[in-house]
Amino acid sequence: MKQRKKQTKYFYMFISPWLVGFFLLTFIPLAYSIYLSFTQYNGLSAPSFIGIRNYTDILFYDDLFRKSLINSFVYAIIAVPSSLVLALLIAFLLSKESKTSNFFQIVFFFPSIAAGAAVYTVIKLLLRGEGGLINYLLSIFGIKGPNWLTDSKWAMIALAIANLIFCGQQMLIFLAGIKQIPASYYEAAKIDGAGSAKCFFKITLPLISNVFVFNLVMGIINAFQIFVQPLIMTGGGPFKKTYMYGMYIYDSGFSFGRFGYAASLAWIMYLIILFISMVVLKSLQKLMNYED
Repeated sequence: MKQRKKQTKYFYMFISPWLVGFFLLTFIPLAYSIYLSFTQYNGLSAPSFIGIRNYTDILFYDDLFRKSLINSFVYAIIAVPSSLVLALLIAFLLSKESKTSNFFQIVFFFPSIAAGAAVYTVIKLLLRGEGGLINYLLSIFGIKGPNWLTDSKWAMIALAIANLIFCGQQMLIFLAGIKQIPASYYEAAKIDGAGSAKCFFKITLPLISNVFVFNLVMGIINAFQIFVQPLIMTGGGPFKKTYMYGMYIYDSGFSFGRFGYAASLAWIMYLIILFISMVVLKSLQKLMNYED
């Protein structure tokens, strides 16, 4: 009995720094942001309680809210599937034993740990309409490249292309899942005459379906939270075509001085992401027979 009490004491002693940090740095700010979402607050005077007015204004009268939300949906529809497919393809290729596998893992993962602002600045220079490297390479083959970042038809696609640079994290997660598949499965399939493509669709993909779901949900969450990329590359333009939800939250608080309104926008975003993630997760669980 004394030994158990002693172990319990040590347990709480070891986790107490985490509990203090969670309470001060996470729980209190979250609770305060909920309170602010029901107030009118400009950051200078004391918050004034206004009930659900922020939420009703956002949902029924705010055109920029709808515009930024639609843009975020469009971006997620383009960027998430393309990033997943590329990450899965690279992981499958790197899962083969070779001398260069570790080197290419580092190469593909490096952008994910580099400073995002610096990487996006470089990509912006590469995608310039005139003088950009991408359009120069296209011109070699007689193709006139578009104005990637200033043409309303291409700006969103350019952001999705830039997002592919950061697929390294998803790639490593896929690769870890693939590495857990016993080699005997592939050996048996090859004996039966299965090629690489058939092995991928019949063995690899079904056995890493849980990893796929995880990467998909995390990709959706990250897509709706995108902020730095459009801010640096397009500034939300042209004509608000790439003005994302995260940018609107930032502008509401720090540009317009409406911190209560921004808090309401943030909690609406949280509920939207939560709902979409749960729908996707439940749908894929049923599709992949995770549930009885």
